[in-house]
This record gives sequence, C-alpha cells and structure tokens, in this order.
Amino acid sequence: MSKPGSRAISIVQRIEWDAMHRIPGHEGICKAYHGHRYAAEFTLTADKLDALGRVVDFFAVEEVLGGWIKKHFDHTAILYKNDDEPSIKAVIEANQRLGKPAYLLDGHPTVEVIAAELGKAASDLLKPHGVRVVSIRLWETPECSAVWTA
Repeated sequence: MSKPGSRAISIVQRIEWDAMHRIPGHEGICKAYHGHRYAAEFTLTADKLDALGRVVDFFAVEEVLGGWIKKHFDHTAILYKNDDEPSIKAVIEANQRLGKPAYLLDGHPTVEVIAAELGKAASDLLKPHGVRVVSIRLWETPECSAVWTA
C-alpha cells in the first residue's frame, strides 16, 4: 500500500475496436443491426509502483486486455443471448463459421452493459499482474459513453 500522506497513481490506457450490435426493444433506430468504433479508457492502479516506477507496463496491458478484446469483441457481433429476433441465429452461425464468434451477453448490449462486462473481464485478467481496475469509460460514439467504476 502507499505510505501515509502519499498520493495514489493511476494510468489510463485506451483500446479501440469495431463491433456490431442491436438493442432489442429499443424505441428508435438502435433496434436494427448497426456498428460502432468502440473506445475503452481503462484507469488502472496498483498498491505500489514496480521497480521501474510504473503501475504496469502499457504493453502488458495491451497484450492482456487488448488480446481479450480482439478475441471476444473485435469485428464481431455483441448480442443479447435471449434476443428473439429471428435473424440472430443466422448472425451467430455466420460469425462462428467465419471465425469470429458472436459475444453473447446476459443483458441488452448497451454501452452500459458492455462496460460492466469489460469491468469484470479486465478485473479478472489484471488481478494476477497486481493491477486493479479503477474505472472504465467506454465510448460507443464520439459523443456518448458510459463509465463503470469498481
């Protein structure tokens, strides 16, 4: 832990990817399939800085979190697992066949729900590295974002 009177230091790393989704029951155009250029800003901290004076190496974060995002979220469909839209099954099957399985969520794939999913995944992935996730700001568009806080 930090010494009494010292200030905590955190870092912020941004990771971007492309994905499609739809929000079942949405009152507007978001009920249709559409895509976004998502950008997540991960605020991270540790109990103490490493021997080089870092919270964590930025490249390690990119490898761990960026690798997870590339595998699960990038260039695929992020969908609600109980979506009753008839075409959902075809999208899931096509993405599986094309090597980019759809990512199925327990809730509607809003920016809020995706941010919470990222919070859980990032916390689990970074814990072995001695790093804690303080917050995640997930941008769905350049004007709209949600913040998940640990």
